[in-house]
Amino acid sequence: MEKQKVAWIGAGVMGASQAGHLVKAGWEVKAYGRHYEKVAAKAPEFGFIPCRTIAEAVADADFVFVMVGYPADVEEVFCSKGGILDSARPGAVAVDMTTSSPTLAQKLYALGKEKGIAVLDAPVSGGDKGAREATLSIMVGGDEDAFEKALPFFSAMGKSVLLMGPAGFGQHTKAANQIAVAGATAAYTEAIHYAEKAGLDPEKMLAAIGGGAAGSWQIANMAPRALAGDFAPGFFVKHFIKDMKIICEEASARGESLPMVESVLKVYEEFAAAGGENEGTQALIDFYRKNK
Repeated sequence: MEKQKVAWIGAGVMGASQAGHLVKAGWEVKAYGRHYEKVAAKAPEFGFIPCRTIAEAVADADFVFVMVGYPADVEEVFCSKGGILDSARPGAVAVDMTTSSPTLAQKLYALGKEKGIAVLDAPVSGGDKGAREATLSIMVGGDEDAFEKALPFFSAMGKSVLLMGPAGFGQHTKAANQIAVAGATAAYTEAIHYAEKAGLDPEKMLAAIGGGAAGSWQIANMAPRALAGDFAPGFFVKHFIKDMKIICEEASARGESLPMVESVLKVYEEFAAAGGENEGTQALIDFYRKNK
């Protein structure tokens, strides 16, 4: 049986590593990014074939994966002239792995149905580290038959893969994930800030609390990077702000409020306005030290 062909749209911090895992697993992967030169420069390391247009990448693909920045980017790569829905063949499965809007996921699913293209929303958690090490948590919305077809690819990229329900439910699950992350990130930042102001050794403090009830993935993985001054973006502040805004908009549309997320969003917007939008989320400690 001929090996299935794959297109990858968005070869950024996470996408390049994810595409590379598919290459290692034996699939031919054609990759497109907004800046061809950057994609071409990464090709020797990750093994994909760089393409100059979406149409070139997806024309003969059985599976199309998308990992871009914002909902507007997702809509553009799917719906523009020469985009995925315009260029992919009927019978293909298109998987959006961007953290995006549940409402947009449902729209793309419906548009895909009209074109004979199965669309899944499959956002991930685990950041750049999870992408590099193929340990992402992948939460999927869409039809079960399309999910089963895509499962070997998901398994090459992540360690936890769950079908959460119909179209949009992957994004709803990621929203719940980001709510929990927002709380944990703000919590360890304020714990470090408090410890430093009190004269505690912050590394000792984290060692003391990390194994108890306060322990979390954020404390184990991101707090040490914050203390080391490693603010390189595994996950950009600007993208975290985007996620929290989507969450608040979805909740508001249902007449709900999320006071904790709204509070964390406000702090991160202040940080972004002060020049931190392209830092990693763990850089919030630097903002606290200078402003709180």
